[in-house]
Amino acid sequence: MRKSAEILGLFGLGLLMWQTWSALWGPDRLPERVPTHFDAAGNANAWGSPWGMILLPVIAFGVYLLMSVVARFPQSFNYPVRKTPENLPRLQDVTLNMLAWVKAQIACLFAVLQWTFVQSARSGDGRLFPKIVPVFLVLIFGTVGAHMIALVRAGRSRP
Repeated sequence: MRKSAEILGLFGLGLLMWQTWSALWGPDRLPERVPTHFDAAGNANAWGSPWGMILLPVIAFGVYLLMSVVARFPQSFNYPVRKTPENLPRLQDVTLNMLAWVKAQIACLFAVLQWTFVQSARSGDGRLFPKIVPVFLVLIFGTVGAHMIALVRAGRSRP
């Protein structure tokens, strides 16, 4: 499962980079004035240069890289249960799976956001689907919650 999440995360990052490249340097470039901020209803309330779109891939790559570095040191993780030599491998496995899925979801969130920004800029209507972020937040917090339950169960189980 972790390998699938890593592949999905890398795909999301790649898609985000490709979208940004094609919007800024590709054959179908964005206009000089694009929506840069949206209100809660999905309406554009600020306009500016398309070069602001470079911020999403930079942030996504930074978060992905930071979470990848943290995953390299599972021995330093804190757990919601008492760790013992018997349950430590299972606790680390569950936590590393959680990190991989959260990384993938964040990369996909940024790719979807970038896609909607590009579509809004190309259509010129300045509209954004307002439920994107809440849906992804439910997904991310659901993933964390499910893995926390798995951590508690792994901490209680005996080999």
